Amino acid sequence: MNKSKEIDAYIDNAADFAKPILIHLRELVHKACPIVVEKIKWGFPNFEFQQQILCSMSAHKKHCSFGFWLGNEMQDPDNILQQIGKTAMANLGQLKSIDDLPSDEILVKYIHQAMKLAENVKIKLRPKSEAKPKKTVGMPEIPDYFLLELEQNPVAKSNFEKFSNSCKKEYIEWICDAKTEKTRNKRMGEAIEMIKEAKHRNWKYQTKVED
Repeated sequence: MNKSKEIDAYIDNAADFAKPILIHLRELVHKACPIVVEKIKWGFPNFEFQQQILCSMSAHKKHCSFGFWLGNEMQDPDNILQQIGKTAMANLGQLKSIDDLPSDEILVKYIHQAMKLAENVKIKLRPKSEAKPKKTVGMPEIPDYFLLELEQNPVAKSNFEKFSNSCKKEYIEWICDAKTEKTRNKRMGEAIEMIKEAKHRNWKYQTKVED
């Protein structure tokens, strides 16, 4: 089993409730795909197959997440997948204990399906130099890692969707302009808290007009 020390550390630093969930998911992915490669991307564990992201998992304050990178192209006969925004990703919802997971048999079946899809679709990962979404004149692309955080915070997601394009753009560019992954993750956390309160990125500098 090809295990990453970075993911070992990620699991060790997770909350106690999250550790058995992450360990179980990790073991299951390796069981279904023995040649899977582990990597930390965007601050959480990803599993790659044939140089493509197969699936990923993450730990939050009160729940864990597990998703398939090409989930919206997968068949879902057991109705376990939830789409993430307008991206290709899909996840299993909020996982607060191992009991929230589908059976091992079902998950292995879905992992095998994701492997076949990865073999057939032939989608290449973007080079590291292009990992940051390019700024455009209009609305920039919302990166998957930020969408994932919004999906895990319904209040923030609802408020963000109500923001103007210029307000959304300020948040997206602030997060994407981070020089390191640590800084980016810190900014995402701060952004989620502000968005939950329906605050614009530069709310501190906005003049409040009194009636």
